[in-house]
Amino acid sequence: MSGTNESTTSPVIDTSRPHPARMYDFWLGGKDNYPVDEELGRQVLAIEPSVRDVARANRAFMRRATRWAASHGMRQFLDIGTGIPTEPNLHQVAQAVAPEARVVYCDNDPIVLAHAEALMRGTPEGATAYVQADVREPRDILEQASEVLDFTRPVQLSLVALLHFVSDEQGAYELVGTLTDALAPGSQLVVTHAGYTPGDARLGEVDDQYRAGGITLALRTREEIARFFGDFEILEPGLVGADRWRPELDESPQTSLPDSVVFYGGVARRT
Repeated sequence: MSGTNESTTSPVIDTSRPHPARMYDFWLGGKDNYPVDEELGRQVLAIEPSVRDVARANRAFMRRATRWAASHGMRQFLDIGTGIPTEPNLHQVAQAVAPEARVVYCDNDPIVLAHAEALMRGTPEGATAYVQADVREPRDILEQASEVLDFTRPVQLSLVALLHFVSDEQGAYELVGTLTDALAPGSQLVVTHAGYTPGDARLGEVDDQYRAGGITLALRTREEIARFFGDFEILEPGLVGADRWRPELDESPQTSLPDSVVFYGGVARRT
């Protein structure tokens, strides 16, 4: 695990294949992506021009959910599928409300490790750390995260724009179950997930583009996404369009997604 005071080695970054985190960075206007990411990113944009708005709505949702949780007493956060940081990132949002908050980031893209020093700038009272691992290794993630987080106390687990890259064949529901089984009462699960409308011709086109880039895409219906919450209680306003989840918590106006875009967000609590 990397932490605030630890140095990091230069990771080997595969620039021959696109990566979802770097594609998001491209859509958000970042510079930490490569031609292969931009190429696939543009191909997806040609099919679904609102994907940039989806990326922005996703980040805004994460910040609202984090700010809301911290303001309601949550002090531990595990963010899997972190992606390349944009300001403010999750730990900055949480620690702005509660300086003592403890945050662990996890991602499988080495380029995120290259940005670890920027991620690690937490408050003196709190802690921020980074785990390089894959969501398909949930026990490894939990073991490393336990160096910073106390799993006998509530943790907010964020799986933001991650699960639509994990197929049922890869054990998506079982992986999430392993992670949530480790969470104490009072913990919360935060999910955003790209959905689909049956019969939408764009679905096949987007899926073909991702598969050509070597990326699994597993779009799900609202009911299938809700299954990830298991026996957790889904909090108001429910599993809704990500831009419609407590928009009053935004610190600045956000772009609303068109009705044709199916992108869900929700927060649930273990009672």
